[in-house]
Amino acid sequence: MNKQMTTAEAVAQLRDGMTIGFGGWGPRRKPMAIVREILRSDVKDLTVVAYGGPEVGMLCAAGKVKKLIFGFATLDAIPLEPWFRKVRQAGEIEVMELDEGMFQWGLRAAGMRVPFLPTRCGLATDVLKYNDLRTIRSPYDDGEELLAMPALNLDMAFVHVNKADTLGNTLITGSDPYFDHLVARAAERCIVSAEEVVERLELDRDTARLNTFERYLVQGVVHAPKGAHPTMCAPNYGWDLSHLKRYVASASDDNGWQVYMDEFVNGGEDAYQAANGGVAAMGSLPLPTF
Repeated sequence: MNKQMTTAEAVAQLRDGMTIGFGGWGPRRKPMAIVREILRSDVKDLTVVAYGGPEVGMLCAAGKVKKLIFGFATLDAIPLEPWFRKVRQAGEIEVMELDEGMFQWGLRAAGMRVPFLPTRCGLATDVLKYNDLRTIRSPYDDGEELLAMPALNLDMAFVHVNKADTLGNTLITGSDPYFDHLVARAAERCIVSAEEVVERLELDRDTARLNTFERYLVQGVVHAPKGAHPTMCAPNYGWDLSHLKRYVASASDDNGWQVYMDEFVNGGEDAYQAANGGVAAMGSLPLPTF
């Protein structure tokens, strides 16, 4: 029942051409330690499904994305993810851009193991023009025509949480769980990385609500302290805007991506933490105020 594994063991399960999903939201609680391990791997031709943040841009910059299915790609304080912008404007990836609600509906359909869910979202918009989406007519007396949002089925999902146990139980202690439970349910296999891993969580009525998806959905648990950096992981630490600005600059600098990889990725996670001032500095980043 011990589901612990390393980031390398988690990423070793990926194969070229897989469809993978990421939890989190923009620059919030992204499984970035796992993303960096993917960057160090040889896997390619991925279909990436996400409410996108830097994980989307970095995988695009590394040439690992064949298709992106997304509701947005942003760093929040930096509105448009720079490497996403660069590769999309160059026409280097296929895209399926969805309304945020449609995206959620696609994850729900996958988790429910149905081929689609009907919605009014997207009707009378260019979402239908630029994507292979179809409509369906209600079989009831109303006869309403609805958009049939297809299931966003994932081969693998990666989610970062605040705390987990070796059995695969998780706690998300920040104020917003985002849609991580839907990402976990939409996948054939789900790997969680966690700030803290214990042998067994002891849940009570106050903490049980923070366990947003069942342990049977989790096939692997990775201990990854500060594993969401440079994104925020409330309430543990905020995002690292200085680091994100350096990353943004790599999209416009000559040989910028290779320089970023050499400085922050290729040396492994210990070197990454050292390059960002160490775990104490990373853990003391203030939470942003909105």
